[in-house]
Amino acid sequence: MSSTKNITEKRYSEAINRLTWEITAIYAYLEEIQRVWARALGISRSQWMILIAISDLDEGSGVPVKTVAEILHVNGSFVTTQSNLLEKIKLVRRRPCRMDGRVVRLFLSDRALKLLAREADRHQAVTDSVFTDFEEAGLNKLVAQLTLLERRLETAKLRVTLEL
Repeated sequence: MSSTKNITEKRYSEAINRLTWEITAIYAYLEEIQRVWARALGISRSQWMILIAISDLDEGSGVPVKTVAEILHVNGSFVTTQSNLLEKIKLVRRRPCRMDGRVVRLFLSDRALKLLAREADRHQAVTDSVFTDFEEAGLNKLVAQLTLLERRLETAKLRVTLEL
């Protein structure tokens, strides 16, 4: 019985290691694709990610710097610095929130919207080729599992940080 348990534990451990390496590889490929798309606009990958976060999250009233920072898992001051640079090249508009002047909301400029629209077909072709075999239900289940994994890793990170 002990031998069977050890084999099961070993396979489970190997599966976790494979998953970790697959996630690492996926991140590396995504990062490189994002770099290529950013280069096409003459900006950095980080700036590209800020533009895409604004594009995905804006429902007409802009997106607070803090929200962009949270979704990208970076410090708000980093988003502030990068969005200032994006504003200088007319890709982002920064506006103080009407209800709380301490909050800065980010908007895509008309120029950014045009540039993203110009690239949209190319981006959609890549997305379609990557996710061609995924059905909506399976994709939703995968996203739910990855979200759970992300939350648990966040907790583990806090635990490890506190231990040091």
